[in-house]
Amino acid sequence: MKFCSHCGANVTQQIPEGDNRPRFVCDSCQFIHYQNPNVVVGTIPFFSNDTDGVRVLLCRRDIEPRHGYWTLPAGFLENDETSAEGAIRETVEESCANIDDLHIYRIFNVPHTNQIHMFFRATMLDDSFSITPESSEVQLFHFKDIPWSELAFPTVHKALEDCIADIETGLFDVEMIDIDDSYWRKMKPPA
Repeated sequence: MKFCSHCGANVTQQIPEGDNRPRFVCDSCQFIHYQNPNVVVGTIPFFSNDTDGVRVLLCRRDIEPRHGYWTLPAGFLENDETSAEGAIRETVEESCANIDDLHIYRIFNVPHTNQIHMFFRATMLDDSFSITPESSEVQLFHFKDIPWSELAFPTVHKALEDCIADIETGLFDVEMIDIDDSYWRKMKPPA
């Protein structure tokens, strides 16, 4: 940051009085510019029927970062919306899927990217979905067919891995997990 968003003057990084970490402070009006983590919200959308059983919806990213990789429908929370509203909006924006019955499932702290990722389990109301400007492909996958080596992000990998294990037990505990960049090396498909 170089300029104050309030008055346009230069900012410098300093520890404001009563604070304990460097912040951008306006040299002119003394406004303190706090920079806080961004929240990513998304869903783990499941569709089930008697013919094909349970499948999960994934989207192939048609945008950066990780263009061409598969992901759960997710994106940045907007101002003036709840986390569940944002997760539904992102699911529609990335897949045009109709979802309902949201339950918070995983909260990931991702401090090396200054983000918090929140995933909700969701039920697809039908098997209707389509590509969008953000997704070049959208597809329902049986668990054994998930393209594990082509998943875009560690949080997506971990959320899917945990949810598949929990489907077998029927217990879906909400967990908060810290993800550091070493998790990329640990990503592997569940047994």
